[in-house]
Amino acid sequence: MSLDWMPREHEMKDHSRHGTNHWGTEAPCTVYEKRPLLDPQGNVVPKLYTAWIRLNNPKQYNSYTTEMVKGVIAGFENASTDRSVVAVVFTGTGPFAFCTGGNTAEYSEYYSRRPEEYGAYMELFNNMVDSILMCKKPVICRVNGMRVAGGQEIGLACDIAISSDLAVYGQAGPKHGSAPVGGSSDFLPWFLTAEDAMWNCVSCEMWSAYKMKAKNLISKCVPVLKDDQGNWVRNPQVITETYVKDGEIVYGDMKTGAEAKEARAWVSAKLKANDVDFSLLDAEVEKVIWTFANLFPGCLMKSIDGIRQKKKSFWDTMKNDHRYWLATNMMGEAFLGFGAFNTKRITGNDTIDFIKNRQLIAEGAMVDEAAFEAVLGKPKE
Repeated sequence: MSLDWMPREHEMKDHSRHGTNHWGTEAPCTVYEKRPLLDPQGNVVPKLYTAWIRLNNPKQYNSYTTEMVKGVIAGFENASTDRSVVAVVFTGTGPFAFCTGGNTAEYSEYYSRRPEEYGAYMELFNNMVDSILMCKKPVICRVNGMRVAGGQEIGLACDIAISSDLAVYGQAGPKHGSAPVGGSSDFLPWFLTAEDAMWNCVSCEMWSAYKMKAKNLISKCVPVLKDDQGNWVRNPQVITETYVKDGEIVYGDMKTGAEAKEARAWVSAKLKANDVDFSLLDAEVEKVIWTFANLFPGCLMKSIDGIRQKKKSFWDTMKNDHRYWLATNMMGEAFLGFGAFNTKRITGNDTIDFIKNRQLIAEGAMVDEAAFEAVLGKPKE
């Protein structure tokens, strides 16, 4: 049957929910950028794009402020309805961090002891995770550095993760006054064993990208550093061979001792000089995008949503309840935890005195100003 009856000339309707009010270029901000789709030879494909959403707060390890959260939501919702966008790349500025979670200075100085305000903020955070899980384009997390705490949680909401081998992964909540209930407690059991998910959530250990690749949390891990001869060098801080530890075969642990100190110094010098090459990382990202581009978009997104729904079911069940606990917690442990972290330059410690805190609890002490003073660090002399 001929399709000549269908009108060819038409006015395009605008389905975007946001303009550009929540995007910027000056840190701290969220940067939204459309980059041309590239074929495997690096040629530009006309009229098709990749949407890049970049957390731009490098001085604070790309921790997200309230306004940056709004920018992420706007970015994902715009990319979702942009016909010309094939996929979304979610990343951060610089070589140090993809994201380290919420901005602790903002938490400590504004949201602490303002539970209703923090509840409203957590509503925005929940919407940010929702915007990733509901985006009608595949989402690649380009892990350019640390993916920690809330950064780990929004990274887990993405569909595919391609990582720098300098990245570390983990949670920080129980050490700094919160809990990983912004997604990690929902998503990690989907990726890891129940016990690995448990330990990663509560121990506050940082696991290397190689370890996470071995545990199937991420899709690929590539080097980003070169030696003086221009050869690629795998992260020298990590043991990249299997070995036996406490009777168990392990892979991807961080080195210790003098060897670790030397490796850290070499990596630190490279990072401070911004002597980092993300070309392998970007090439892997482009490979994934090109795969997506050569699929039926409707069938692609039906397939992706079929996988996402399993993660989303746990997230949707718990997110509203978590919002209220997190808000209430800003009156106690979060106030202490974020306060200690935010005053590290004054006290020299980024955590409270946990043993003293437990002793006060054992004594049935009131949670009052005196208790707070007893467990927070004293100013350095």
